[in-house]
This record gives sequence, C-alpha cells and structure tokens, in this order.
Amino acid sequence: MNSNAFLRTLLALFISIHCGYSKAIKCSAAEQNLKTDSLVAPKVFINTGFENASPMNWEIDSAGRIIASLVYDHERFSQNRANGHWHFKVEAPAGTDITVILQNFDNIWNNTHASQVSSRSPFVFSFDNKTWESRPGELLPGNRLQVKLKMAGPSVYIAGVEPYRISDLDKFLAKIKTSKLVAVTQIGKTSEGRSLEIIRIGNEKAPKRIFLRARAHAFESGGNWTVEGLVQRLLQNDGQSKTWLKRYCVYILPMANKDGVARGKTRFNSNGYDLNRKWDKEADSLIAPENFYLEKWMRKMIAENRKPDLGLDLHNDAGGNLHISRPDGDIRAYLAHMEKLEMLLRKHTWFTEGSTKPGFRNPGTLGEGFMERFGIEAAVYELNYEWAEGLKKAPLAADWISLGGMLPKVFYDYFENP
Repeated sequence: MNSNAFLRTLLALFISIHCGYSKAIKCSAAEQNLKTDSLVAPKVFINTGFENASPMNWEIDSAGRIIASLVYDHERFSQNRANGHWHFKVEAPAGTDITVILQNFDNIWNNTHASQVSSRSPFVFSFDNKTWESRPGELLPGNRLQVKLKMAGPSVYIAGVEPYRISDLDKFLAKIKTSKLVAVTQIGKTSEGRSLEIIRIGNEKAPKRIFLRARAHAFESGGNWTVEGLVQRLLQNDGQSKTWLKRYCVYILPMANKDGVARGKTRFNSNGYDLNRKWDKEADSLIAPENFYLEKWMRKMIAENRKPDLGLDLHNDAGGNLHISRPDGDIRAYLAHMEKLEMLLRKHTWFTEGSTKPGFRNPGTLGEGFMERFGIEAAVYELNYEWAEGLKKAPLAADWISLGGMLPKVFYDYFENP
C-alpha cells in the first residue's frame, strides 16, 4: 500500500469514529433531556421572604414530607445556641395534605443540651395571616416536631407562637399615641438602628410607678400581646381605669429586641447578645445598645425621683412561672411583696403556675439586676406558650390580651397598703 492509499484509509477510519462518537453524544444528551423532562416539579414551596420569617433550609423527602432545618441563633463567644422560633408560609394547591418536619432543636444553654420542643408543643396557623388557630404538634424521635395540615387555600402561615411583628407594634403605637393619657418617647436605637420607645400611660406625677419590658428574646411574642391588653384596658377611660391611674403610672419598653424580631431570630440581638443577661454590670453601648439606652433612661428616671416601684420583664417559656431571684442581702420585704404579687395574679387573672422555689437565683437577669443596681423590686414573668393551665388550652394572642386587661387591677391592689 502506497502512502496515498494509507492516508485515505486512515482518514476514512477517523471519519467513521468521529461520526459514531457524535451520535453517541447526541443520544446521551437526548436521554438526559428525557430524564430531566420526566422529573415532577414539587407542588409545595416554603416562603420565608417576609417580616419575622424564620431562616431555614428545606427539602422534600421521598415520602413527600417537607424537612425544614431551622438555622440556630448563636450567642457571641459562647457555645450557647437557640432555636425556638419558627414562622414560615407554605404555598400549595388547596386540598393538598402537607406534612412539615421541623428539626435542629438541639439547643445548648450554659454547656447543657436543651430543647425548645416537647410532647406538648403546639403550632399555630393562619390561612389569611389574621385569624390564627392552635393545634398540637407531634414530637418525633430525634427531637423533631411534625406539623400536619390540609390546605384550605393557596397558602398558610405556620408558627410556634402567634406572631407579633414590628409592623404590629407600629400600628399599635400610631393608634394609642393620640390619647392624652399616652406619651411615646424614643430613648435610643437598636444595633441595626431601629427605634427603641418607652410608652408612658397615665400621669407621671402619680404616687406609684410600674415598668414593664417585653420581647427581650425575639420569639417571645406573648409579652407584646399582654402589653396591648394592659394598655387597651387602661385607656378605656371608665371609672375603674381612672381610679387605677390615680394610684400609678405605667412605663413600657414594648419591644427590646427589634432586630431579632425583624430577622426571625430566637433569643439574641444582632450582635449575639442576650438582653436578659449580664444585668449585674453596665451594658456596652456597641454590643448591647438595647440595654445601654434602657439603663440610661432608668438613671434619668431615678435622678428625677421617678424610680419605678415595680419592674416586670415579660417572657415566654414552657413553665409559666414568676421568676423571683434571690440575691444576697436582706430581701425579706421584697419576697413578701413578690408573694403578694403572685397572690394577686392568681386572684385577678387566669395565672395558676406559681413562682420559683426558695433558693432560686438567676444572676444577670433584669429582675435581679434591677434589684442590685437600681434598688427596684423586679421579677421575670414567664408566660407559658405551650399550655395555659388556667385556661386548659394552648394560649393564643386573644388570651394574652385578656391577661393584660386583668393586670391593672393586680397593680392597683399591689400598691394598696396592707
């Protein structure tokens, strides 16, 4: 075979191989397109693109269940982490049965594992983002919580506690600030620049003063609903409310951790700081401006001889107790006053849970910090978000509003001479 014949043979072989390879590529691409086209797109979407929605990752398993992995809220320079807030929207065709399994509840507190969910944990849901209902969740192995619903519309909001957002507070402030009995004063800003307000209800020259703080921990919306109920009752301007406000004036920091509320976090502020800890020392204006500005306002009140006679820090947990810390020193008068407060809560409200046991101490909380640093008798009032024993049900916003409406009588009798 001469050289020309050899080259022609080699060229023919190359063309044959190339054509076969090209066909194989085209065939493979066609098969891949066929496989892709045959995949069924999910009919469910989890939407977290709205105010107070909780950050999460999610996927749909082979059984069609939504596996929702919550993102932990971390404390700065600590192993502590928290997940207790879930608030998201499910979008799916009406009539669809949905199952959501929430996970990542392996919280750590003071180097000890803890969980935010239990066999009694409920969830709340709303198809219009206005009217909310409560149902029991199902605790699964692996510290997971299962939620089941049938879609009554194209979307449903699901949360652990009935939400109270910054927009809700803004509407509330706009509604009440026109009253002659109300003054709303900005005392500072949060880490991210959101306004911190103090609401005053009543005459600042009244003989007694009460201070309440709500929402130091972002997921604990019960305090906000309770504050609304309290303020609404005091502003009814009837005979009882006029009598109450002759005896005391109320000051309220309604939402301490606005940044956490906006971002759908559980416990810490934007800098990873727990606003209900380290009250035994002055707050850092950069790391914890929410506490710094409250302290600044409190010092001003004290300097003007307007020190509060009672302080309550409103929270949510699964116990519902009045947390009475017991610092060193002679606190017999304080304990007697807290015993009276507990008795009045039982008498005038649906509160039944009781208070912490003798020997209980929780250093660094606002309750103890106010006592030791400012001489203000104070306590942490935990509102049970799982079960209100006095109501025999899981509480909703209307129940906490009702509780708040009963507090004016509690405070009035609290300041009555024994």
